[in-house]
Amino acid sequence: MSHGDASLPPEHRLHPWSWLFVLLQQLRQFVVPLLALLVAGRRDTGPWEYAGYASFIGVAVLVAISILQYFTYRYRIGRDGISVRTGLLRRDLRQIPYARIHNVVLHQGLLHRLFGVAEVRLEAAGGQKPEAQMRVLGLDRALELEQAVRDRGAAPLPAEATAPARCDPPLLALSTAEVVRLGLVSNRGMIVFAAGLGLVWQVFPEKAVAGLLQDWFRGAMGYAGALHLGWLAMAAGVLAFAAAFVLVLRLLSVVLALVQYHGFRLVEHQGRLTVERGLLARVRTSVAPRRIQAWHLEETLLHRWFGRRSLRIDTAVGGQENDPRRLRELAPIAPPETCDALLRYLVPQLQWPPQWKPLPRRAWWRLFAANVPWNLLLAAVLCWHFGAWGLLVLAWLPWSAYAARRQAGWMGYAVDARLVAVRGGWWSRWWRMAEVDKIQALRLQRSPLDRWLGTASLLLDTAGAGAMAPPLRIRFLPEAEARALQARLARMLAARRLRW
Repeated sequence: MSHGDASLPPEHRLHPWSWLFVLLQQLRQFVVPLLALLVAGRRDTGPWEYAGYASFIGVAVLVAISILQYFTYRYRIGRDGISVRTGLLRRDLRQIPYARIHNVVLHQGLLHRLFGVAEVRLEAAGGQKPEAQMRVLGLDRALELEQAVRDRGAAPLPAEATAPARCDPPLLALSTAEVVRLGLVSNRGMIVFAAGLGLVWQVFPEKAVAGLLQDWFRGAMGYAGALHLGWLAMAAGVLAFAAAFVLVLRLLSVVLALVQYHGFRLVEHQGRLTVERGLLARVRTSVAPRRIQAWHLEETLLHRWFGRRSLRIDTAVGGQENDPRRLRELAPIAPPETCDALLRYLVPQLQWPPQWKPLPRRAWWRLFAANVPWNLLLAAVLCWHFGAWGLLVLAWLPWSAYAARRQAGWMGYAVDARLVAVRGGWWSRWWRMAEVDKIQALRLQRSPLDRWLGTASLLLDTAGAGAMAPPLRIRFLPEAEARALQARLARMLAARRLRW
């Protein structure tokens, strides 16, 4: 079929300023070698004399590549999918069916918002890279593309008709006060602190940083010694410093939460869940509820103090695990009843909370026994360095036993015709659940200790599970109960696949 066939929908270009954003993206990747060449080019002797010219030539090449991509990139919104045509000498035509697109991400950084454009990513399940990444489209074109994916090939709406998704009442909207609470209960300040420490360590020589820290510590200790403070005053000073450090981390967490989650809105529109958030950079991402593989509720001690929980999801969508634009949170923070209501609304016929079945009472000592060897090893190392004072570490064992009993008392699982759920933790509680249809594999695990005690653990695999999320695992069951549960779930999975 020819390019000019009138029966085909028209092709679209990227935004005229797209070459600038592509150039900035490439410069971020090559900024270190270009700066090295530029600095080396200041030398007037030797082979470094022409290094500065090489850096300018490199920038000129990147500009040419960025402009060339604008003139050679085309996309078409068709009835059954989206086609993308790229390349000048080597032409590449990629057809992306709507059924393959599992997630649509619209990203607007501060520069994007100034130019009225957005970066669009079309993501599919399982891939590490998006099916298509468009840098950049006008905001009206980006919304039109998102609408076409929602409609699954229906005629795209005009630009003025694409924004009414905001008219739908939100399932959840976070106020500024809620975002501040999110910052207070999270540890995002440690991310800023670690990033700043890493930057200082990279920019300055390691010996200089280590020497500065040593000088600061010696100065502080010398000042404290000059004041002739007793051990009680020294302990109070250390506690005050620790409290000030925690306060600064919490303030950083609040700032980062405001930057990332300001204006958070969760909306359901035409069968897709859409989340929009961000203060400086706006991220708009959507996913169909049927692509959700597992649900994860979390409630730390600070959450309970504020009467809040968090609701996260696993989706069968490719991409990097730590990509901040990936849809992972449906409710970053909300009252427990709001999280429960969201679960019941998004998973019809779900009986939540379910009837939990506790683990055997003797499971607590399995949790306690796992910590004992590490405690003894630490005590031995400290005794070798500090003598008998190292035995004070063993005072942790009674608390560890108490925590293990409380944790085992909270652990439980629930299985019905639609849902498999587990819960765990104690100080920080969590719930993890998945629909039976979304289970990918069942595994019965038995360690040497399990074989000796006649127990087993059942591990249920789902797609898209995050590395930091607790596994969907039922632990320390009697072997007969674990095998019977595995057989029951296997029959349920087989019956559903036969109906499909």
